[in-house]
Amino acid sequence: MTTSRRTVLAAAAGAAAAAATTTAAAATPATGPAAATDSPRTAGRRGPEREHFGTLDDGTPVDRWTVAAGGTRLRVLSYGGIVQVLEIPDRRGRPANVSLGFADLAGYVAKSPYFGALIGRYGNRIAGARFTLDGTEYRLPANDGTNSLHGGDRGFDKRVWDVEPYRRGADTGLTLRRVSPHGEMGYPGTLTVRVDYVLTPRGDFRIDYEATTDRATVVNLTHHTYFNLAGEGSGTVHDHRLRIDASRYTPVDAGLIPTGERAPVARTPFDFRHGKPIGEDLRDGHEQILLGQGYDHNFVLDKGITASPEQVVTVADPASGRIMRIATTEPGVQFYSGNFLDGTLMGTSGRVYRQGDGFCLETQHFPDSPNQAGFPSTVLRPGQTYRSSTVHSFGTF
Repeated sequence: MTTSRRTVLAAAAGAAAAAATTTAAAATPATGPAAATDSPRTAGRRGPEREHFGTLDDGTPVDRWTVAAGGTRLRVLSYGGIVQVLEIPDRRGRPANVSLGFADLAGYVAKSPYFGALIGRYGNRIAGARFTLDGTEYRLPANDGTNSLHGGDRGFDKRVWDVEPYRRGADTGLTLRRVSPHGEMGYPGTLTVRVDYVLTPRGDFRIDYEATTDRATVVNLTHHTYFNLAGEGSGTVHDHRLRIDASRYTPVDAGLIPTGERAPVARTPFDFRHGKPIGEDLRDGHEQILLGQGYDHNFVLDKGITASPEQVVTVADPASGRIMRIATTEPGVQFYSGNFLDGTLMGTSGRVYRQGDGFCLETQHFPDSPNQAGFPSTVLRPGQTYRSSTVHSFGTF
């Protein structure tokens, strides 16, 4: 999902971010117990290693962390919790980066349509950039027409996170932390957030979210990786075969705000229950396809909210043989088909991204839930802990 992904791209050239500069530095292993040498049981596990990636124009340094396990390699920025690189092998064992992004910090600061970013406090749109909670109206930045998108114009994707190595048993990864103060982007409550990026010995990439608050608020955290399983910069994803275990989706109005309906996918372009190429129905004249200029919709997962992640999505690329399965605890997933990638952004490979060169699958509660009583609640109160987990598993066929 994007800022009217139109708005981000159109405004790209001007943003404050001209301010970011990058410097090269050798990667250095993280120190402390979490950086202990691999044992035979964990052979192939690497990192985490940290290097300087750039500096924001207020002088804040930005690090890049590298961690690898089970054939999967991650490169993560402290700025926005951004996954710059997600490298996995194809059917012949050849690795490629399947995450769209930029080669330097300036690209992310100036013009990124949320490439690879951690999204909060509220993933997706809130209508009218306002909501009412316990009788009090809260006003948010309107950064998507009259609506608020992905936590506002300075959401979690534009903040520098505290990052440290993660090790638990045979798993390795990174822990990202930040405290979002009361009133940040208009949201009530001081929100204390922890996000773990975890690689398992078999190369699964798991994201665990946790948050607490000191007063009632709303929370909907997600991740905004743009995937291309053939490799970023390789061209269209329209031939990727996608399956989503969802019998219903939430139709939207002209501002891409859900109408409140949970419409059946049967006999519409939104029926991915049996798997089909992403591009198969993109030129269908269905009203919802026209409104989103493709897919940019929340799918209501049949499983609902679950205590542990359950598999809900499968994506396969016939050219490379790569396959990705997604399991989540969340009740919804936003499928976005890269509609507003318009040829103005150059990726890490040095190649230009055009429409349909990537797709997003953002596990989530539903858009605009704070204003829609019929949707699963996103309210978090003192004494409660917000928890959410999503697992990306990779293989070949």
